[in-house]
Amino acid sequence: MDCLAFACLAGVTLVCALAVVTLRNVLHSALFLGLSLAGVAGLFASLGADFLFAAQILIYVSGIAVLVLFVVLMAGRHSELHLRQTNKQWLPALAVAGLALWSVTKVAQGFRIEAPSLRQPTTRALGKLLMGDFAVPFELVSLILIAALIGAIVFTRPETE
Repeated sequence: MDCLAFACLAGVTLVCALAVVTLRNVLHSALFLGLSLAGVAGLFASLGADFLFAAQILIYVSGIAVLVLFVVLMAGRHSELHLRQTNKQWLPALAVAGLALWSVTKVAQGFRIEAPSLRQPTTRALGKLLMGDFAVPFELVSLILIAALIGAIVFTRPETE
């Protein structure tokens, strides 16, 4: 049953990712991007990675996908929403994708991974690490992000005379 769920989620994720790069409408591409990111979150959940599942939903699906939609709806002109997203180089792209698929298949044949039968939650252990041993680096990263946010606000503010 777990393998079936994983295969279905992987199929949905791949089909949505393909739709992101092949659709002509930018808004539809952004919506399929959100669905593809949700599929990746489902893959994390099916593998028992509860922290990565929650981070994927909170950061990518709710944050980045909504941001992309707002940018498309607010800044995009009507003519830009229907521009073609692909170019005429589909044959070389197909060759590169086939080569990448072949190489990933050859590498994956050398690995035999056994999935554990009982999945253990990882959120508590990661929380203890972030608030224990890595508390100072975690807070330093947050200060760097705040400084970057303030810099972005300063650089985008219009000049007043």
